[in-house]
Amino acid sequence: MSFRFSAAHSSRIKKPSKPPSFKRSSSAASPFSSLPRRKPIRRSSAKPDAPEADEDEDFFGDRLDDVGIVQALAADMSLRDVPQAIKYIRARMFDPIPDRAAGMNSTRIAEVLNFRASLPPLVTVFHIQALLDSPTSVEREIAELTRAGGIRKIIVPDRGGIGEALILIHDLDSIIQASALQQDVKDQFLRLLHENPAAAKITRSQLSAEHARALMHAGFLTSSTSSWTTTDVFTRPEDGSRGTMTSLNSISKAASGSMAAVGGEGAVHLSGGSGGGAKSLPGTGDFALALPAAGSLLKLLSNARTHLLSLLGKSRFKEAPESLLRERWSGGIATDDVASAARQTRGEFTGVLPGKTRKWKQFYGISFDWVLGECVGAGLVEVFDTGSIGRGVRAIQR
Repeated sequence: MSFRFSAAHSSRIKKPSKPPSFKRSSSAASPFSSLPRRKPIRRSSAKPDAPEADEDEDFFGDRLDDVGIVQALAADMSLRDVPQAIKYIRARMFDPIPDRAAGMNSTRIAEVLNFRASLPPLVTVFHIQALLDSPTSVEREIAELTRAGGIRKIIVPDRGGIGEALILIHDLDSIIQASALQQDVKDQFLRLLHENPAAAKITRSQLSAEHARALMHAGFLTSSTSSWTTTDVFTRPEDGSRGTMTSLNSISKAASGSMAAVGGEGAVHLSGGSGGGAKSLPGTGDFALALPAAGSLLKLLSNARTHLLSLLGKSRFKEAPESLLRERWSGGIATDDVASAARQTRGEFTGVLPGKTRKWKQFYGISFDWVLGECVGAGLVEVFDTGSIGRGVRAIQR
């Protein structure tokens, strides 16, 4: 019997070729170990992931608590009449340009300041009604001040639902005196306005043809029954410019090389220039009052309303706290708190520069409170009290 023979060779016990891997005991096992394993989902390379900046910034999965609608937006209790409200709105239309880290060079700052100075001091009636808590008393006071010659009402037809705008009489007189009109035209126009303080139109018999033409070219009068304005000359043919010699519709049908192909005689004069070829005034009815550069203000107002509604539409229920909506309007710029100042001192990134945001690039620094008041007055949004996180803003479905 050989000494090399042992029971290990004859038994059924066999050693494993590889040592078993380390296994945890059942008591220390993960609670998720019993769940079935699945392979990770493979995303298609044809559809890349959207960047985080384009995702919806909705931090609230449910509707905000509504304690009650805010009747008046103005926090200043000294506002008691319409003239004070007009000055209040005009003084708070734009935010001041930041002293440091504005993100704008001197040329852009000068452009912003010049654009602000060129706008007429108009205030919509909707905005005044949003500040003061009694629309009926506001309308009554506007009628009384108009008849007394304290304010002037400018009707803005078919311009984004803006309706009526107001201007103080002394501001209107200053604009007329500062214009490039001849002094006799200024005196006659001012005398006509003061004699008819509540008139929204001026008949053609009250002005001579030369004076009326000069006032129209200066932007103080428009033809109330004409189907065109000086801005319609460069718009689409179907937008009210079909009846003019300079409309694209009539030019396209004119023979090549003819006078009509270039707009006809006096085309520059009809479009607001100084051609001097037109013998008669456009339109056949009365004149409507207007203000120079009022179109720029109304366009700015319309675009600001649309942008605020688009920011509010990022939320699921088209409502958001006022603080969040204000931050979205500002574009996430750096704040003025102590923490942001400390990070800026250390050279760390503290937010987007104001000059890089849409608020300053497109809207020239319009304040959030101003555009919110315009939207509330126009019936586009409503402000309500949440009872816990301040005021909320909700879009009104139409």
